[in-house]
Amino acid sequence: MSSKTVDRWITDPARVPHPRTRDDVAGVLGVDADVLWPKIRSVVAPGPDREIVATYPYRNACPTAVWSRLFDGAKRDITYAGYTNYFIWQEQPRMPERLAAKTEAGCAVRFLVGDPESEVTRRREAIEAVPLTVSTRIQITLDALSRIEDGAVEARLSDQHIALSVFRFDDEMLVTPHLANLLGHDSPLLHLRRRGAGGLFDRFAEHVEALWSDARPVTA
Repeated sequence: MSSKTVDRWITDPARVPHPRTRDDVAGVLGVDADVLWPKIRSVVAPGPDREIVATYPYRNACPTAVWSRLFDGAKRDITYAGYTNYFIWQEQPRMPERLAAKTEAGCAVRFLVGDPESEVTRRREAIEAVPLTVSTRIQITLDALSRIEDGAVEARLSDQHIALSVFRFDDEMLVTPHLANLLGHDSPLLHLRRRGAGGLFDRFAEHVEALWSDARPVTA
């Protein structure tokens, strides 16, 4: 971005950059976007969508800096409830070590992944029809988790969340509804921040907890 653009942000408090630019800048500086631009708090609608921080037409349009900031800032709860969670190991460096460090610091870390042997998984593989199959991507995640010492990261298997991925970091969340035969990175993404009981954040959080309670633990 040009220095003139930055100057306009500084000299004109009414100007607010686009959501993706806000997230990029906030990720680099390690702060929330609404700290840099308090005005965005006032433009959030007061209705049911008040918890929506940003929307992206594709999951991979969400900057990796956002994922890193949310992960690094989480202190209590990190939950990856994607069906394969494969992309995490590809896009974020040193994740096994970082996950282990989180658990050592007292953060609860959970992975809800699809059952690689289920009929749901086999049907999804036929729909996607890609060389890197769903079950292979799940096995890559399970293998990565098995390498984390002491089994501090809890993992469970479920085939009930095939159409929706939820990634929670304390009171922020990234949600991807999966479209038709598209892979996760081609589906849209919502960035949510909890602002009160009973909102969008809580609805998705309750969904994950229900799935987690019914899922079966991963065994060696």
